[in-house]
Amino acid sequence: MIKRKKLGQHFLNSQSIAEKIIDNADITSDDIVYEIGTGLGILTPGLCKNAKKVISIDADKELFQKAKDTFSKIANLELKHGDGFKGKNKFTIFVSNLPYSKSKDALEWLAITPFSHGVIMVQKEFADKILAKSHKDRRSVTILANHTLEIQTISKVGKQNFTPNPKVDSVILKIKKRKSINKNLVKVINKIFSYRRKKISNILKQFGLETTSEKRLDDLSTEEIVKIAEEICNK
Repeated sequence: MIKRKKLGQHFLNSQSIAEKIIDNADITSDDIVYEIGTGLGILTPGLCKNAKKVISIDADKELFQKAKDTFSKIANLELKHGDGFKGKNKFTIFVSNLPYSKSKDALEWLAITPFSHGVIMVQKEFADKILAKSHKDRRSVTILANHTLEIQTISKVGKQNFTPNPKVDSVILKIKKRKSINKNLVKVINKIFSYRRKKISNILKQFGLETTSEKRLDDLSTEEIVKIAEEICNK
């Protein structure tokens, strides 16, 4: 448990919130659900009720073994041990209570991974980043999230609904995949934001390209930033 806390993982302890996450996942008998972070299994059996199959993975060997012992009789459940962001599992629905330390990595992974839709729970601070409306508050992950996903806020979840209690509240988000991009584009968008205080003309110089634009990143829309990144990738 201590090790998981260091990784930024906190275990949901509210069955009503678990049911809200499962209901919003809109699971049918044709769906393969991918759950990263089996944890104590509060979501897992509920995800299995309507799904064709559920693949649930946890990086903690002890929690993986406990889940195997607890859920061994669920026929449509496949439990795995390892890093869920490194596997090549095919799925239609993604569900996860994302550890804060892995949230950015997870969004980058979702940007390149094909799926239909899903439900994620993230700490409020991270939700604020990916949902930022002000251009000055945007980060590279804001651009990636909004370019590749449709995002809907379902509800806020108070810190008291987790064990151990995190320092901040969380937010349940419903996501729908708009498009997938490749790893190289993710890297370039991240790199562009490392120069965010520079003018676009000076940013492009870093990549051997030229423009007469005097604008900065904060002057551009999400799609304009992605277009610049694509030009860099294709040069």
